[in-house]
Amino acid sequence: MKKRQQIDPADVKKLTELACRSGASNAEVISTSEISIEDDLANLCREPRCENYGLSASCPPHVAGPSGFRKLLQTFAQAVVFKIEVPSEILLSSDRREVFRALHEIAAGIEHSAIDMGYHHSRAYAGGSCKRLFCQDYTYCRLLEEGGECRNPHQARPSMSGFGINVSKLMQVAGWTMKRITQDTRQDGVSMGTVCGLVLIG
Repeated sequence: MKKRQQIDPADVKKLTELACRSGASNAEVISTSEISIEDDLANLCREPRCENYGLSASCPPHVAGPSGFRKLLQTFAQAVVFKIEVPSEILLSSDRREVFRALHEIAAGIEHSAIDMGYHHSRAYAGGSCKRLFCQDYTYCRLLEEGGECRNPHQARPSMSGFGINVSKLMQVAGWTMKRITQDTRQDGVSMGTVCGLVLIG
């Protein structure tokens, strides 16, 4: 098993600043021991069945799930968590796709920068299925159907849902309040919503 790498505080500060420059509303550094992984949350991808279930290599059942993520966390000490505050009317419209694309791109950008700093095992996660966000116009995921290369390797990242990451608790650890928007949310009731990404640094 890979040993936990010591992270330079100056490097992590640069990564949180990068997140905000890239469009995040805020970013914080947290201990990976504070990330809550719950099997029941990951099981929601399967039952009730998510419309994106099985459509990409970065969603269940093609990911390691909660057990694999718990094992992975043992090799990381710190992570960057970031959020984007979004008007609820956008999250309740077709424009939400662009918001989640940005979420993936910010996460991937932090990961790339961390790797450039020497943290070669860094891994990013975001919300939403990459199939719907980046390959909506394709009938299949190239990784699954052809065993080929991802069409968007520099932007698309695995969805946090499939690993059972409790986003509400993740945001509490960062000191933020989760503003969840669903199709049942009234726009005049909650004016802003929150989406979140996570990058393991190491």
